[in-house]
Amino acid sequence: MLEPEPAAAAVLFGDRIDLARRFALALAQHGEERGLIGPLELPRLWSRHILNSAVIAPLFDGRIGDVGSGAGLPGLVLAIARPDVEWVLIEPMERRVAWLTEQMKELELTNVEVLRARAEEAKAHAGFDAVTARAVSALRTLVPITAPLVRAGGELILLKGASAPAEIESAQKQIRRFALSDVRVEVIGEGVVAEPSRVVRARVRA
Repeated sequence: MLEPEPAAAAVLFGDRIDLARRFALALAQHGEERGLIGPLELPRLWSRHILNSAVIAPLFDGRIGDVGSGAGLPGLVLAIARPDVEWVLIEPMERRVAWLTEQMKELELTNVEVLRARAEEAKAHAGFDAVTARAVSALRTLVPITAPLVRAGGELILLKGASAPAEIESAQKQIRRFALSDVRVEVIGEGVVAEPSRVVRARVRA
């Protein structure tokens, strides 16, 4: 069964909550059959996935790339929460691109572009103010494919789990290679959601 909507959802989405509900319902109805979420995710779909993505929405401004958008976590969720921000959802798998495009149209999200490509192939769309990703790969693998997409002085804002500090340690070579600075872990949403989100933030050298 789909997890009941937590009270924090209305706080995070405000007057966009109906769009978030429609997305959650669509993902609950079709996510497993289309290979977007696992069979055990429905009882925690809101808290573990949707709110985990939505709580970081205030961190973004401008034009943002979401690498490996998959089911739309975080890209579609962030586009719902922040209609004032431009989102480019970068996803190589055709069936996931089809889902992202369907949801973009169904929810009438005019601030979203869906790009079928690997991150390494998206350089023509580079110059993002920030790039985000969720559940894509370890930081040492993620930095080389995301940092080149960010404009000088822009940011990486990457959703990570409890192992984020260890991932930073393991990625020191890549951090130096791509001249990242102010690399840190931030916990977002304490006191707002039951499970706060962790992000690795880093500045791309100007």
